[in-house]
Amino acid sequence: MRTTVEMKPEHRSALLSVASRRGQKGFSAVLGEAIEHYLRAEQDREKRRKSLLSLAGSLSRHEAVNLRRTFQHLREHWR
Repeated sequence: MRTTVEMKPEHRSALLSVASRRGQKGFSAVLGEAIEHYLRAEQDREKRRKSLLSLAGSLSRHEAVNLRRTFQHLREHWR
């Protein structure tokens, strides 16, 4: 599919350079790989975010207070 993408001249130049080193005429394949990589990374970030959010409330109030105090102590005595 064809589309128009606005990009900085230095990005276009870098993409053409990568494509050229690979023996490719244009940078469509390189751009496609970059998009795939980005989308996979976004999926991974979303999974990690959901995993971290699922931990909410896993500490008791007492544990949370003790942990906060410990961190404060560490910060105060950090060198």
